[in-house]
Amino acid sequence: MKTILLAACLTLVAAQAQAISRYDPTRLSCGKVQSTIARQGAVILRYQSNRVPGLPLYDRYVQSQRFCTIGEVRTRAYVPSADTKSCPVYNCKRRDNEHFRHRFIRRH
Repeated sequence: MKTILLAACLTLVAAQAQAISRYDPTRLSCGKVQSTIARQGAVILRYQSNRVPGLPLYDRYVQSQRFCTIGEVRTRAYVPSADTKSCPVYNCKRRDNEHFRHRFIRRH
């Protein structure tokens, strides 16, 4: 029983260590958004859509390719910040192999 309790406690501590921080980029300068991502490696940025009032938008933004999973690539993205409407950041997206598939199918 003590072993199970100890294992449960260690699992909880590990889960908390892997928790990802969440920020509202519209409350930070663009430089602060970028430095926060660089310092933490990966963060979730959540903000309100400009096109659809009341619609929250969020995604995971990363410092480098090593924070992406297999099959994903780091791509440029833009988020609003306190001092600009388009702060350049990076997120991970699934690799789009569709055009490779079409080229391969057409050739053979």
